[in-house]
Amino acid sequence: MSNYLTNEEIKQLGFQTYGINLFISRDARFYNPSNIILGNNIRIDDFCLISAGKDNDITIDDYVHIAANCLIYGAGELHIKSFTAISSGCKIYTLTDDFSGDFYPTLPMLSNNTKNVLYKKTIIDKYVIIGTNSVILPGCNINEGVAIGACSLVNKICKEWSIYIGSPIRFLKNRSKKLLDIKLNE
Repeated sequence: MSNYLTNEEIKQLGFQTYGINLFISRDARFYNPSNIILGNNIRIDDFCLISAGKDNDITIDDYVHIAANCLIYGAGELHIKSFTAISSGCKIYTLTDDFSGDFYPTLPMLSNNTKNVLYKKTIIDKYVIIGTNSVILPGCNINEGVAIGACSLVNKICKEWSIYIGSPIRFLKNRSKKLLDIKLNE
């Protein structure tokens, strides 16, 4: 038996839509898959947890790799665009608690009128690479061509074709665009 789901097993998960050439680990977990859209040529490795909201979608375009142990919470809507690599242990959030003290934290056992969850659409654009164990906070869009160093905390919008590192992130330098000249053999 393969470590990846068969096409029939992928169909049974109940994704909103999905493409071809998908390599999804048997050990990956999906919540609200009817709100998850998968393109073509995607690999999702062991122990990833991808949780869509009940009202918003997670969209993953073509040629995306989500390495082992990643957590993606997409209740505030998430779009991961093509040619993106998310290294192992990364966490992407599109929602957060209100930390003011005016509300209870997001405890599933409490009614919604006792808490104030903040949802923010988050976009990870094309040609992005996110280093191991990085955290992306809600609404912190990562623009085209950005590289995020390992163990970084993305707490602001990243300028395209730049390299960021640190916790919280800081601009390191501009990133080369040479990869755009590489012809792909599809």
